[in-house]
Amino acid sequence: MNNLLFSVVIPTYRRPALLQRCLVALAQQTLSNDQFEVIVVDDGNDDQTATLVNNISHQLNLQITYLGQPQRSGPAAARNRGWRTAKSSFIAFTDDDCIPQCDWLKAALKRFNAGASVVTGRIEMPLPERPTAHERTTAFLETAEFVTANCFCKRSALERVGGFDESFDMAWREDSALQFAFIQAGIPIESCPEALLQHPLRPAPWYAPLTDERKNQYDALLYKLYPDLFQMRIPHYRGLVGAYYGVIGSALAVVGGAIGGNKSLVRTGGLSWLLITTGLIIYRQVNQPFRELPKNGLIATVSPFLSVYWRLYGAVKHQVWFW
Repeated sequence: MNNLLFSVVIPTYRRPALLQRCLVALAQQTLSNDQFEVIVVDDGNDDQTATLVNNISHQLNLQITYLGQPQRSGPAAARNRGWRTAKSSFIAFTDDDCIPQCDWLKAALKRFNAGASVVTGRIEMPLPERPTAHERTTAFLETAEFVTANCFCKRSALERVGGFDESFDMAWREDSALQFAFIQAGIPIESCPEALLQHPLRPAPWYAPLTDERKNQYDALLYKLYPDLFQMRIPHYRGLVGAYYGVIGSALAVVGGAIGGNKSLVRTGGLSWLLITTGLIIYRQVNQPFRELPKNGLIATVSPFLSVYWRLYGAVKHQVWFW
């Protein structure tokens, strides 16, 4: 007889140590282990991860199903495969780098028993004493309206909206796309602060803010699919984006002035570029030791060009006016 109340879906990609920490936390749930299953969907189809899952399942007496993806398709596709394989009516989503607290599942169960269809929990992301600009930005996850690292859905709600949109093939905006699909379908989303998990900041290379700029292309896709909800619910960071376009405009003025022999335009554009870039460097350097200045200076100088490129790339790719 199926006694399952929850199916916990965890997408992962070659992070066995973090996944192990997450699974150990799930084994400590106040909900009995025979009342939930865990489905690990491995986007890396990695032998080490498969072995870990098998060992943990026996050591911790957890019901774990391991699914290796035939090819890397992103967390949205992994979560879809997970919930469609699930044996229960209630689906819990988290990520391999999260630590669910012991009452995580039981708190969400109370909401479902009271009639909820979709529940979003609370995330804690402790910051170091002197966080970098990248860490401060990442920690905004704590205040996000809906994050698939900590959410719970009735299977019927997921079936109604078709699950995750797999066009979002990296970890960016796929959670907002699901949220907007629920809203558009008239499915209410309830907040449950008691369903708590910790999402420790992972160490990132200093150049991570530069590689992360490619995520901006998915903002255009989300805007195309849900223009009104995008405008209402996605933070615009107009000051920062405006500064980036200011840098691009200033650089173009310098180049145009140099080509046309207009020294006044070169000076004006150069001064504007210097002032805006200095402001961006100061923003990144706040509370950081002086030795980080060269790295922050490089990031602040290069980021505007990468950010605008990926925004325009997304706009062209998805054929939508989005800046």
